[in-house]
Amino acid sequence: MFDILYTHKDFLIINKHPGVSVHKDSGDTMLLAEVAKQSGDDHLYLVHRLDKMTSGLLLLARTSAAASELSQCFANRQVEKFYLAIGTKKPKKKQGLICGDMERSRRSAWKLVNTQHNPAVTQFFSAAALPGERLFLCKPHTGKTHQIRVALKSVGSAIVGDPIYNAGNEADRGYLHAFALSFPFQNQTYQFTCDPRSTPDLGEKWQDKEVQIGIDTWLQPWQLAWPNINK
Repeated sequence: MFDILYTHKDFLIINKHPGVSVHKDSGDTMLLAEVAKQSGDDHLYLVHRLDKMTSGLLLLARTSAAASELSQCFANRQVEKFYLAIGTKKPKKKQGLICGDMERSRRSAWKLVNTQHNPAVTQFFSAAALPGERLFLCKPHTGKTHQIRVALKSVGSAIVGDPIYNAGNEADRGYLHAFALSFPFQNQTYQFTCDPRSTPDLGEKWQDKEVQIGIDTWLQPWQLAWPNINK
């Protein structure tokens, strides 16, 4: 369900496994309660969230004061987040910026539109994967629901195994992973990565040779030459 990767007196960093809900769904075990049992905390605070499909780094506060400070970092866009994804089909462009408003499409789905009133902003690089697939490194600058899933679908490369935006595409999971996180806390910058190749439960496709070559070039994503954008 999860692995505790780092323990600080004020927060925890965990690796959430795919298929685990951050919030309690019908029949699901509450993730925070399970983490607290292992960490010995009476209560943990959710600072941000990941989709049920998405694996990887999740930051949990151990005190209300830490939760307030860390939540403010997210609200002020002081947090850098990086995601790995494997998409189907060749994208319309190999790297760049995806920017547009998101609107409800149908049921639980969203779509990207051309207006820019309150846009979802995502930068990305991509690299070779297996034939008919593409590896992506995404850096979202906003925190919209399903943002990366919708962004990659909009460039013609919906995520492998995504039950909403790539229905009918069979895989052992939806291939979106919260790969790296950088944030300030009490005058110190913390940086974490979670390599999906190191945990078998995170999916077999991360082990493909082509995918591994791409991941190896992105192991310190905050040091890559991301183009400046006007926020």
